[in-house]
Amino acid sequence: MRQRFNLSQQQDDAEINMTPMLDVVFIMLIFFIVSTSFVRESGIDVNRPTADSSDAQNKAAVLIAISSDDDIWLDRKPLDIRMVRPAIERLRSEQSEVNVVIQADEQSSTGQLVSVIDQLRLAKVQYTVATTGGE
Repeated sequence: MRQRFNLSQQQDDAEINMTPMLDVVFIMLIFFIVSTSFVRESGIDVNRPTADSSDAQNKAAVLIAISSDDDIWLDRKPLDIRMVRPAIERLRSEQSEVNVVIQADEQSSTGQLVSVIDQLRLAKVQYTVATTGGE
């Protein structure tokens, strides 16, 4: 009878407490969620113009693309010019600092590029026009 009591007591003592490990995992998960910045891609491939004075940008940014047909793309969806400002303001409400990179195709019209820049200025965000490096 005494052996049964010792055996059941040993089985209870052999339990592993998982609470500290789960706490560490959740803290790491929260850290990675908070510290991660997400890149919003435009959704189309753009043939960018070449510039000898282009600089590489290392910051994560929101990409807006203007196709050769003057279509505007944001986050893999086509967008009307009137919706650029509200979409960027919504993104700015989610992230405090939004950097926008405009990828305009060589064949797109300058008027469409100026319209997008105007909408970004009205939304009060910083923007850059993407080019490819010169030879």
